[in-house]
Amino acid sequence: MPDFKLPADFSQRMKDTLGEAEFQDFYEALQLEPAVSVRLNPFKLSNLPLSARHVAWAEQGFFLEDRPSFTLDPLFHAGAYYVQESSSMFIDHILRSQRVPNDGLFLDLSAAPGGKSTLLSSYLGEEGFLVANEVIKSRASILKENIIKWGIGNTLVTHNDPEHFKDLEGIFDLVLIDAPCSGEGMFRKDPASMREWSQDNIALCALRQQRIMDHAAGLVKGGGYLVYSTCTYNEQENEEIVKFITEEFSYQPVRIPLETQWGIEEVRIESSEETFYGYRFFPHKVPGEGFFVTVFKRPDHAYIGSIRRMKDFKHPHLKQVSSTYAQQLRSLISLPEQSVFYALQDSYFFLRKQHQLYFEYLSKYLSIKYFGIELGKINKNQWIPSHEWAVSILPKEGFPLKELDLSSARDFLRKEESTLGEIPEGWIVMQYQGLSLGLLKNLGNRTNNYYPKEWRIKNL
Repeated sequence: MPDFKLPADFSQRMKDTLGEAEFQDFYEALQLEPAVSVRLNPFKLSNLPLSARHVAWAEQGFFLEDRPSFTLDPLFHAGAYYVQESSSMFIDHILRSQRVPNDGLFLDLSAAPGGKSTLLSSYLGEEGFLVANEVIKSRASILKENIIKWGIGNTLVTHNDPEHFKDLEGIFDLVLIDAPCSGEGMFRKDPASMREWSQDNIALCALRQQRIMDHAAGLVKGGGYLVYSTCTYNEQENEEIVKFITEEFSYQPVRIPLETQWGIEEVRIESSEETFYGYRFFPHKVPGEGFFVTVFKRPDHAYIGSIRRMKDFKHPHLKQVSSTYAQQLRSLISLPEQSVFYALQDSYFFLRKQHQLYFEYLSKYLSIKYFGIELGKINKNQWIPSHEWAVSILPKEGFPLKELDLSSARDFLRKEESTLGEIPEGWIVMQYQGLSLGLLKNLGNRTNNYYPKEWRIKNL
C-alpha cells in the first residue's frame, strides 16, 4: 500500500494520545494491507473451505491468508459467510460473555450494510427476533439483500428515522447503535474518509450521535442492554457520548472480560456516579481496523413496555393468511407447523409462530422493507417459488436439487447458459457444495434462470 499523509490535526491528537513512539507504530500499521476476515453463517456452513485462522473474540470469525475474489465465490452468494471487519465481530463476544438471552427482541438501529445485523440474527437463531433498521433508502436496499442471503428468517428490515421509534420505548431486550461517525478507524481501508476528515465534521457527527441516542436509549427495557459503537478514535464521538447517555438516561456499567493477548484497550469513563467502560481497537495492537464499543445495562426496575396482542391484524398492505389457506401453503412446500403466513398482493411470507406477536405489534409503527422469508406467489393457480425461499434455511423437500461445479455455479450466478446434463422438468433448486444458490425452471425445450437480475455477477 502506498504511503499516505494523515491530516495534521488528526496526527497531532494521536501523538498526544499514544505518545511519539507508539504513534509511529500506529502510523506504520496504516501502511500495511488490512487483514481480511469473514464470519460464517452457522446455519449454513460449519467449516471454512479455505486456509484461515480463528478470530479470538468471535466464534464464527476467521482471518483469511489471502483476499479471494468474493464476487466469484458461489458460497458468498449463497449466504454462507459475511465479509466483516474483525474488530466489529467483538459484538459476538459481548453477547456471549454477558449471556444475553437469545429469545428476545433486538434492534440494530443503523444496520446497513448488514454485518452486525447478520451477527445478531445468527445469535438469535430461530428463537429471538431482530429489527434491522436503516434510515437511508439506498442503504436499506443493500441491508435487505444481505438479510435475504443470510436466510434465517428472524428479521424485520425497516426504513425509519430514529424518531419514528418513539412509541416503542422499553420493549427491546438489546439495542445496538453502530453510529454514523467521522470514520477515523477506516483510514486504511477507505482513503476517502481521510480526505473528508475535519474537526468540524467530528463536531457534526457528535451532534448527530447525541440526537440518535436521545431517541434510542429509551428503547431498552428494564434489564436489557444498550451497545454503542463507532469506527473512530476521538473522545468527542466516544467517551463524551458515553457521558451524555449516562447523564440523560438511567444505565449501569457493563465490564466485558478481555484476554491480554487480544490487544484491545479498555478505557475507564468516569460519570458523576459510576465508572463506565469502553473498548478501543488500534490497528497496531489488533489484527483489525479502528473501533470503539461500550455496553450499558438498563436497571431491572426501569420501565418495561408492553407488547399487546391484537385481536385482528390490520395493516394497509399486509394480510394474515387464514389457517385453512396456511395448510395449503404447507402442502405446496415443506414448512414448520408452528408458523404463520402473510400475503402482500400476490406474494406470501413465512414467519415463525414465536415471532408473530413482535411482528404484528411492530408493523403498526414501522416502515417495512422485508420480513421473515418470502415464499413465492400463485399465478394462474400455479405455485412460483421465490429466490428468497430458495436461499433461506427452510427445507427444500419435494424439489429436485442440482449440484453444480464451480464453473457451472458461476454461470448460473451470471445468468448465463451452461451444460447441466440431464435434469428433470419443472422447478429445480441449484446448489453449490450443498448450499442453495437459487432456482432454475426446466420447460423441456428451454430453461429459465430465476436468479435475481439485479444481483447477477458481472463478467470479470
